[in-house]
This record gives sequence, C-alpha cells and structure tokens, in this order.
Amino acid sequence: MMKEYRTIHEISGPLMVVEKVDGVTYDELAEIELNDGSIRRCKVLEVNGDKAVVQLFESSAGINLRDSKIRFLGHPLELAVSGDMLGRVFNGMGQPIDGGPAILPEKSLDINGQPINPAARDYPNEFIQTGVSSIDGLNTLVRGQKLPIFSGNGLPHAQLAAQIARQAKVLGDAASNFAVVFAAIGITFEESEYFVNEFKRTGAIDRTVLFTNLANDPAVERISTPRMALTAAEYLAFEKGMHVLVILTDITNYAEALREVSAAKKEVPGRRGYPGYLYTDLAQMYERAGRQLGKPGSITMIPILTMPENDKTHPIPDLTGYITEGQIILSQELHRRGVNPPIDVLPSLSRLKDKGVGVGKTREDHASTMNQLFAAYASGKEAKELMTILGESALSPTDLLYAKFADEFEKRYVSQGYETNRSVIETLDLGWELLSILPKSELKRIKQEMIDKYLPKKD
Repeated sequence: MMKEYRTIHEISGPLMVVEKVDGVTYDELAEIELNDGSIRRCKVLEVNGDKAVVQLFESSAGINLRDSKIRFLGHPLELAVSGDMLGRVFNGMGQPIDGGPAILPEKSLDINGQPINPAARDYPNEFIQTGVSSIDGLNTLVRGQKLPIFSGNGLPHAQLAAQIARQAKVLGDAASNFAVVFAAIGITFEESEYFVNEFKRTGAIDRTVLFTNLANDPAVERISTPRMALTAAEYLAFEKGMHVLVILTDITNYAEALREVSAAKKEVPGRRGYPGYLYTDLAQMYERAGRQLGKPGSITMIPILTMPENDKTHPIPDLTGYITEGQIILSQELHRRGVNPPIDVLPSLSRLKDKGVGVGKTREDHASTMNQLFAAYASGKEAKELMTILGESALSPTDLLYAKFADEFEKRYVSQGYETNRSVIETLDLGWELLSILPKSELKRIKQEMIDKYLPKKD
C-alpha cells in the first residue's frame, strides 16, 4: 500500500523538505495533495537519512505545510510511448498539447535512459542529407553522429533548426523510415508557435515528434524536456528500427535551468556558477545518440546552443565541444552581410565527415571537392584581407580570382536561404561550378580524371 506523509517540514522556492520518509529513492516521482484536493507533481532530488528534498514541477504557492500530504509513487518520471507519437506536439512533461487525443501507450519508459555502452556502439558511416550545402558539402552529417550548432545572440538558429528538421532525410532504401524528434527548450510562446506552424505548413509534422518547453515553465520541466525527446527517439530508433534525427534547441536554456536548481540546492558552484557536474550531465544526455550493434535504427543529434557573449570558451560550448564530434558555427559578420544561413565554414568541423561521403553514399568526387573548396575559400579570405590592407593593385591575377571565388562562394554556396532544399548532387555540382572560376592549375587537391569528368567546360 502506498504511504502518505504529512511531514512536510519546509518549503523554499520550488524545493520542499519532507521528514520521516522510508524507502524513498533519488529521482522518484511524487504527488502532493493540497487541502482542496488538487494535485501537484514533484520529484525527489536528494535523500539524506529519513529526509527527502523534492522539487515541484509547478508553483509552491498555496501549499499549506500542516494540511498538505505527499505520496511517493515508486517510479521515476516516465514517458508513454507509441508509434502514434509521430505528428504530435507535447509539452516538456510529455503531455499532448495539440488538441488531439491522449496517446495509447505501448509502454512507459523511464526518461533517465542510459548512455550507449561503447562496446555496443556501431560506427557512424552513412550520410544524412540536410539540404543545406554548407553542412552536406563541407561538414557532412553522418547517421549516429552528434553535431552541435554554436550560435550567438540574435542569430537565426531557430530558422536553421526548422529548415534542417523540414528537409533532413536519409537516402536509399531507408528513406521512408526516417523521423525527426524536435525539442524546443525554454523558448518564448512566439518561437513555439513558429516551430509548430512551420512544420504544419510544410507537412513535416507528419514525421516529427515535437516537444515544447516555454520560458515561463518550471526549471525542472526544462531539465526533463531533452530527456523526454531522447526517450521518444530511443523508442523509435531501437524498438521501431527508424533513423531518427534529434534536434535540441537551446541547450543554453537547459544549462541555465541546471544552474538554477543547483543554486536552490545550495551546491558548491563550479565555473561561471554552473554545477561541477555539468560535463557529466551533458555527456549522459549526448551519449544517448548513436548506433547500436545488431539494431537497424540510429539516433543522430544536433544540439543547438547560444554562446553567451559569443564566447567559445564559455562552459556550455566548451564542454559540448569535448563530448560531440565537431561543431557548426554561425557567424555574426556573415549575418550582418545578409548571408543566410550564416554558417562560417572554416572554423566549423564535422569529425566524421569522411565516413559519410564517397561512392555509394554521396558521389566519388565529394571528399576531394570538399578539401578543394575549403582550401580555395581560405585562400580567398586571405586575398580579401590583403586587398583591404594593401589595395587591389598589390594582388596578383590569381589572388584576384581567389577573392572573387570567396565572394561567389558566400553568395551562392553558403547563402541559400531557408526555403532552398538542395540535394547533395546539386551541392556538389555547384561546388564544381564555383571551382571553375579558378585556373585548373590551382585545383591541386583533386585528381585529374575527376577534373576532366566533373569540371564544367568553359565556352
């Protein structure tokens, strides 16, 4: 029989201390029944002897210490999962908010899943097409990879996130077995409406599971939202055999909620006030993505975070960079110049890109054109800097061609807008078209037979 306690001793903000408890465990779900019969949910944050510290999912206003009672449910926070989740919108606690019927669950899963055992991991080696040239062509996303997007204040990461969620797909036989799980963490109501309407407008909602946590929702719900999304993704990937792309935006809001809860618990703060276990917490979340040996499904993750003060050494991007396999960096300068999406390709990196390109995945020329475009764009940027310092007359004819290449590359390759969906073949062909600006003698990273086969012939 479930025990009820009337031993609530103290309330401090969202935290509550319950005394004389027995058999209560960390992360266990509990319900508080108020004097008027209303129920508020909470979860156990800490157990010390016969005292438990619980955190409320809702406001603590109106809770009377003497008359309220609490019961511990004996299980952690769970998500009811089913194949019918596709096409639905949920709040950060996994409850439908789209006006549709409740989900008839096939099972309920603990949202605090485990990272994939390294011994059970399969190596990521298959291409995912996002329709964005700067990613597909130069920083290729591979099935099972974790590739974060580092953004800054005022940059259009929401539009890029929506574009990737709409356009992303796997090629070949698995194309129909692809789903997107999108978690919006700590966003405004306007942003939430933007994502929902955008997915409905394009029909992408049919293969998407959307979780939205608003900025005015409790901090503890913000901590649960990405775990809800990953639990749904694990079910679809490893039990339904689907290829799932998980997009989490904005991880900075998640880390701020973690800091808020840590401060309420009076824990010793670490760097910049964040808890000392921030690295462990992020790793436990990120490492749930990947591929498992013997299972056809996969989870690919794109966490999006806003770098405070555009500082890459800030704890959130710094620790994220340690855990994940690369990063896509958005540039304030490109955004000011009207380049959309403003992806800065030179400092961006996908450590697994070489595993997802080539014959049978994209095209035989992908790796060599990728390297040549990187090199040519870097040379073009240098030529433009020299032009600024020394003037155009100081540059050689070849340097001027590189400067022209850099301008055309940003204007035509990087700046494709948020509605253009390019196939990887279109991206590769565009790369060759831009390389034709340079003399053939400068294409030193590409084999001659590929140049003969793919380089457009000049009239």
